[in-house]
Amino acid sequence: MDRKTALITGAGSGIGRVTALALWEAGYTLALAGRREDKLRETRAAAGVGAERALIVPTDVSDREAVVRLFAETKAKFGRLDVLFNNAGINAPAIPLEELSEAQWRDVVAVNLTGAFWCLQEAYKLMKAQRPQGGRIINNGSISAHAPRPHSAAYTATKHAMTGLTKSTALDGRAYNIACGQIDIGNARTEMSDRQQERLRAAAGSAEPQIDARHVADAVLYMANLPLSANVLFMTVMAKDMPYVGRG
Repeated sequence: MDRKTALITGAGSGIGRVTALALWEAGYTLALAGRREDKLRETRAAAGVGAERALIVPTDVSDREAVVRLFAETKAKFGRLDVLFNNAGINAPAIPLEELSEAQWRDVVAVNLTGAFWCLQEAYKLMKAQRPQGGRIINNGSISAHAPRPHSAAYTATKHAMTGLTKSTALDGRAYNIACGQIDIGNARTEMSDRQQERLRAAAGSAEPQIDARHVADAVLYMANLPLSANVLFMTVMAKDMPYVGRG
């Protein structure tokens, strides 16, 4: 096949959807994963591409068997995988850490860290075995991988862990032509960020600057299009005036 194939988790909304549209515009075929099939179909409809360039696989990334099935279906349809955008993620309520329930903690870790690892692991296996060998894994980190917001213990912990996972994969993948990098995003306008902005207005009386999510998608596309001899290990894309360093 002449086209490159990418797989995006969390593709039904937000950064995942906008990135899917950018990759389709650039000529990729895509496998779309997310919990809600209707949202994945909305993403494909927004692009106007046919079934030959899109695979929809409803997937809960915290379910390992579902992730194995996702990558098997991707291989069966497209024959190989060139790019994984490991994007799916959730957050816990913005409450003091001592009030976090066991279920809230486990849910965030199961999706943001364990689920990301299941996807990375299956992509790694596929990329290692395919010919030509190799591919690229792009993990969605966060500004929280560097500087936390108040009341974000679970989310921040998983994003710091994602940084370690990115570094380990970048190192282990060298022998198999697998590149791994991470994009850390700050205040891109999505449904999730809009809810966060509402909380900020309620707490502080004002919101923070945001950027169009398409700028993030363009950054992911840049990383995806690099030759495998080059890698962006970490990239931060953020609203210029958002609080970041020291959260100030």
